[in-house]
Amino acid sequence: MILKNDMSAEYLKSLTPEQRKKLCSEIRQLLVKTVTVNGGHLASNLGTVELTVAMHTVFDSPKDKFVFDVGHQSYTHKIITGRAGKMNTLRCEGGISGFPKAEESEHDVFIGGHSSISISAALGIAEAMRSDGDDHSVVAVIGDGALTGGEAYEGLNNAGKSRCNLIVVLNDNEMSISKNTGALALYLAQIRSTRKYYSTKNSVKNVLDKTPIIGKGIGKAVKGTKQLLKYAIYHSNLFEDLGFKYLGPIDGHNLDELTEALMVAKMMQRPCLVHILSLIHISEPTRQAEISYAVFCLKKKKKASQNQCL
Repeated sequence: MILKNDMSAEYLKSLTPEQRKKLCSEIRQLLVKTVTVNGGHLASNLGTVELTVAMHTVFDSPKDKFVFDVGHQSYTHKIITGRAGKMNTLRCEGGISGFPKAEESEHDVFIGGHSSISISAALGIAEAMRSDGDDHSVVAVIGDGALTGGEAYEGLNNAGKSRCNLIVVLNDNEMSISKNTGALALYLAQIRSTRKYYSTKNSVKNVLDKTPIIGKGIGKAVKGTKQLLKYAIYHSNLFEDLGFKYLGPIDGHNLDELTEALMVAKMMQRPCLVHILSLIHISEPTRQAEISYAVFCLKKKKKASQNQCL
């Protein structure tokens, strides 16, 4: 058993890549167990397990700041930052919150109880850190559903022209409360269907070498890693036109690719958008089984509660 009640980011960093993959599986089991008993948000958290593990592997929370949009996808973050042993109190009176909560942990920077606010909030935090001479990164995790909100575009517009160490992770699972619709959903679908991959480390290096000043250094770092990294780097899309460096789309459940992508984004030290695909509702039978089992347990619990009231 790799998962511990007193989990910490330091402990996570000490694990081997294979151990971290096993940890993802154990975290997923804990999420299903917790939500079936306490209720809460299941699919959104199952979809961000590998992403959150990769974030805590690459970055150094709480020096580096994480903003989740919406905050209900932060359960894995809570588990990694010392609250695994308290997950049985999730959403209970006197227990841990279902959203990030600054009073609960120094790792919870922003409550994120409403959608579309993460980029603006993260930009404000990043600008304050830059003013103080702090060169740590701020990472905003936003779903494609939350990206349809107007405040998200305000944040993109302002962040793209900033000089901050800001990374926006677009968690694209084609869902919000229901299936996404509209022009943005069609735009992201087009990116997904026409993506071109640079499927070797040398190809990634060649692209990064074209990035002024810092590109060659980043290319050397990527070339030195063992895992192959697939990037589709578009030179004319919405995000690059707004001033972001765009990396993706990347498999949101491939821990190796996520870790390398976030390493590159961190080293760029400029606004960067990492586009990940986490299609948990269709991509992996085991996750479908987990969700189905949890839904069955929740329905059973609800029926039992109704019978008690009769």
